[in-house]
Amino acid sequence: MKRLLFIVLAMIATITSFAQQKDVTSFLGIPVDGTVLSMKQKLVSKGFVPKKVGTNEFLEGEFNGCNVNVYIRTNNNKVYRIMVADNNTVDEAQIKIRFNNLVSQFENNKRYIPLDKYTLSDEDDISYEMTVHNKNYEAYFYQVPDMEKADTLGLQEKVRNELLSKYTEAELTNPSEEITKEIKNTAIKIGTELMLMKPVWFKIVRVNGEYFICMFYDNEYNRSHGEDL
Repeated sequence: MKRLLFIVLAMIATITSFAQQKDVTSFLGIPVDGTVLSMKQKLVSKGFVPKKVGTNEFLEGEFNGCNVNVYIRTNNNKVYRIMVADNNTVDEAQIKIRFNNLVSQFENNKRYIPLDKYTLSDEDDISYEMTVHNKNYEAYFYQVPDMEKADTLGLQEKVRNELLSKYTEAELTNPSEEITKEIKNTAIKIGTELMLMKPVWFKIVRVNGEYFICMFYDNEYNRSHGEDL
C-alpha cells in the first residue's frame, strides 16, 4: 500500500503535461489495443508463429522461459486481452513451484503492484480444492501507470470536477489544510482507478489431472461494459 501511495503521489506531482496516447496494458512492450491484424504483426515481429487448429487461431512462441500459445481476444474489433497459456502441462508439485515463481517475479518487478499475497504452501491441496470446492488459484497484479502516456490534463480535470461538487472555486484556489488533504485523497483515488484499468493476472488451469498456467494481459478500456446491451 505504501508503494501504491508513493506512485500515485509521484503521479500527482507530474501532472503537468498532456499526451495523446492512452496509457493501456502492454505485453512485451506492445499495447494491448488496436486490431487483431496489427497485434498479430507485432507479435510475429517478436518471434511468435501463427497457428490454426480447426477454427482456433493462436500464436506459438517462447515467453518468460516457457513455450506458450498466445491468444488474442477482441471486443468491437478492438483487442482487449492477450491470453498466454503454457504449452506443456505439469503435475501438482511442479505447478505450485511455477505459480510461486511467477508471484515472486511479479512482486520483484517495479512495473507491477500486487493486489494481495498469493504464495502457495506445501500444505495446499490444490487438486482437492479445485475438484471438490471449485476453488480458483489466481494472482492479480496491475501495471504501474506510465505518466508519459497518460492523459494527465484529463486526470487533473477529473480531480477538479469531483472536488467542485464539495467546494467552491475560491476554496480550491486557496485551500485550507483540510481541503488540501481532500485534494490529495481524491487524486489518490482517481490515480488508483487509472491503475486498475491495467490488470495482469494468471491462474492455474487443471485438465485431466495435469496443470498449466494461463496469464491474462487485459485492457479494461476496450473490454465490454454492457454498452451493446
